[in-house]
Amino acid sequence: MHFQILKLILWPKRDLPPRVLEFEPGMVNVITGASKTGKSAVIPIIDYCLASSKCSIPVGTIRDICAWFGIVIETLEGKKLLARREPGDAKQTGDMVLLEGDDIEIPDAIIDKTHSADAVKRKLDQLAGLSQLRINPDLEAGYQSRVSFRDLVAFNFQPQYIVANPLALYYNADSTDHREKLKAIFPYVLGALTPEMLMARWEIDRLTRLLRQAEAGLRAVQNAVRAWQSETNAWLRQAIELGLLPEDTQVPLGDTNLTIDLLRRATQANTRASFATIGSIDPSLNRLAELQNQEAEAATKLAVQRQRLAEVQRLVESSQRFGSAIRIQQDRLNISEWLKAKARDTDDPIVRIADGREKLDELVQALAGIEIQLRSQPNLSDTFDKERLRIRAEVEDATKTLAALRQEAAILERRSDDVRQETYRQDQMERFLGRLEQALETFQRADDGSEQAEEIARLNNQINEQKAIYSDAHVRMRTDNALLHVARIAATILPKLDGEWPYIPIEVLVDDLTIRVVHPDRKDYLWEIGSGANWLAYHVAVTLALQHFFRKLPNHPVPCFLVYDQPSQVYFPTGFDDDKQRPGRSRDQDIAAVRAVFTAIADEVVAAEGQLQAIVLDHAGPDVWGGLVGITLTAEWRGEEALVPRSWLASDSP
Repeated sequence: MHFQILKLILWPKRDLPPRVLEFEPGMVNVITGASKTGKSAVIPIIDYCLASSKCSIPVGTIRDICAWFGIVIETLEGKKLLARREPGDAKQTGDMVLLEGDDIEIPDAIIDKTHSADAVKRKLDQLAGLSQLRINPDLEAGYQSRVSFRDLVAFNFQPQYIVANPLALYYNADSTDHREKLKAIFPYVLGALTPEMLMARWEIDRLTRLLRQAEAGLRAVQNAVRAWQSETNAWLRQAIELGLLPEDTQVPLGDTNLTIDLLRRATQANTRASFATIGSIDPSLNRLAELQNQEAEAATKLAVQRQRLAEVQRLVESSQRFGSAIRIQQDRLNISEWLKAKARDTDDPIVRIADGREKLDELVQALAGIEIQLRSQPNLSDTFDKERLRIRAEVEDATKTLAALRQEAAILERRSDDVRQETYRQDQMERFLGRLEQALETFQRADDGSEQAEEIARLNNQINEQKAIYSDAHVRMRTDNALLHVARIAATILPKLDGEWPYIPIEVLVDDLTIRVVHPDRKDYLWEIGSGANWLAYHVAVTLALQHFFRKLPNHPVPCFLVYDQPSQVYFPTGFDDDKQRPGRSRDQDIAAVRAVFTAIADEVVAAEGQLQAIVLDHAGPDVWGGLVGITLTAEWRGEEALVPRSWLASDSP
């Protein structure tokens, strides 16, 4: 992602002009100076303005003096100013300012925020073109959340405690949370896991869950069918015994399809006809059949009459409530007649009130209307009462008829064992048919050509289509190839540095987030190697190699800048002003080693042709790296010069 830093701005708490530090894109920008001048605050300021979760800007002078911190960045969308308020005693604040345009004018002061830190994070995510999907669809996978812009800065910063650290190769990888998240997103960052592949992984997860559900449902049905199929012959014989199939029906042996066809035919039999035409039982069965039909009709009629009775009852109750309401209004308005009688005398004080007589007339008229409604209400209630009594009589008649039919049927059943047996047989037949129809339906669903089986086949086809786009093995292979490519790029940079084994190949590891030196007879992890010069060489080589690899990827999301803080500390831990030599090394050798670091960085930046920017914060001055192509002096903080102007400190004193 084209993302380079053009300016770093400090706004003081007092009414003073802001401090603006300008950087050149596509160059190695060097800020050199003595200790305690603010060089090591540059990375935390940039990181804080990129919406970090906490403020790592050193406490003390810079936090006490400054009210806001900001950077101006150059992107493909144009320039953007990102500023953030100094958090005071808090770990961080979400108050931020975001300004966008082809040309950004630095304000003299910032009054209030325009955005929140979360909104800026979302903007940066969009700018990087990051997928909104989690790396792992499983919500319980702790560190497999979606890739964010904040995760990518691990490849941009090499602060003083990281740049030559044998235990940590990447920014923030010294904490467990960032370390595990970085391992999870590494394939995505390397382009081994593309947004399209990530979408396919989510689709595979969704389709797999649907497939498991469909397969479980089909297995349950098939298990039920297998248990049922073992009893189909018994079911067929029972259908013949119940008269649902002709008595001469032959039970097929071993032919499941023919058995199923016969059972389907049994479900289509007319059970009432079978019951009424049996001539070998008591003739009273005919009467019992008639009684059953009449009973059904009587029960239906009774249900209808009960419904009508309930509706009439509700109307009567509603009418009664309406009448009560009218009577209440009548009682309240009765006073109007009394007032009218009292007001016949024109000298009455009520009449003298403005429009008094007209108001009284209106009250009397309202009372008359209510009395008319009240007189009509009893007639309405009477009509409802008559209808209710009529329907109630019909309900009672229907109830008596139904009771008589049931009584006669019960007498017939008590008189004849054949009737009882046939009644039981009829109930048994109905239950049998219900079970049989359900079993046949289940059998149909379990058939290989059923919709459920077709759904499973369709889901399998869709999963296979997505697996052609994504598979774990494919991602691992692409990741290994990408890491091998990065290691080969690093192998071209290492000979420029002061490492102990410049021509020994290395492996870039994701699981351990480090490198391993591959000697002919053994492999050594970074933390197993001695010497700060070796640690520095591998840090510089790998970070440059990764940026080289990223810019070759189409639409890569990692910002194309690097910031190194104090790479010379390995050789000059107390600064260049200290003439103390290390055992076995001359000062000139150490200076040459530091110049080699600048050379390696500058060569890579120049080769990037404007697509990479580097910022180096170091004690080393132009006497060390001067004359190298691609390097420019941004600031030199010595004597009275520092990140925070001395004039700000003077104005702060009493």
